[in-house]
Amino acid sequence: VIITGGIDLSVGSMYCLAAVCGAMFLNYFGPRGPGAGASPFWVVPGAIMVCLGTGALCGLLNGLGVVCLRVHPFVITLGTMAIYRGVAFVMTKAQAYTHFPAQFTDGLIRHEINWHGASLYPVPLSIMIGVTALAGWYLKHAVTGRHIFAVGGNEQASLFSGLPVNRVKVKVYAFSGLTAGIAAMIMLGYYGSASSDAGKGYELDVIAAAVVGGASLVGGRGTALGALLGALIIQMINNGIVILNIDQNY
Repeated sequence: VIITGGIDLSVGSMYCLAAVCGAMFLNYFGPRGPGAGASPFWVVPGAIMVCLGTGALCGLLNGLGVVCLRVHPFVITLGTMAIYRGVAFVMTKAQAYTHFPAQFTDGLIRHEINWHGASLYPVPLSIMIGVTALAGWYLKHAVTGRHIFAVGGNEQASLFSGLPVNRVKVKVYAFSGLTAGIAAMIMLGYYGSASSDAGKGYELDVIAAAVVGGASLVGGRGTALGALLGALIIQMINNGIVILNIDQNY
């Protein structure tokens, strides 16, 4: 989104709504839900599809709003930031959803391996690396990935060159929502709960990570690896303050 010269302020709310929808699904089929006893062979994939589908749909609506209404993405996503979180709040009645099937939490996302006495959770790490590698390949080698840089570099020239500018914009916002859904899926499995306050302030962390990683807010420049490194730097600072026992107020 940032490479095209746009902005997505609703990414934290999309993450929240995707997490809430997935949590309600998992709670229904969990050990204390009405659907307890359902086969995990379809419940687990179903929960994954609910998270990813909800995120992608929210992102698609953002893209259609930007293209069809011809309103600046800042305004569109500022509005949907409130709408998506409001929908999540109404759906949950401000309550947290827990008690998920163990096959989704401990069996999948929190699958643990012991390595030299340390406990590692390889699934979230593998998903992060996989998404980064796929996005990096897409942006660098796919023709439609190069279209994203062209639109961000000069939208008017791209339009005159015959590139499907509107389609590219809709697609990148849908991708943004999809990745928010992936993050929501990981969070559900790792923490085993979700509520309507999930992801508050994440939109600023996401934008900061992309910019620290080398993306230009005016568009035309950025990489998937840079965004990952930017996110790691920001998280290392946060974790470092805790590890070094520095007063949290500072």
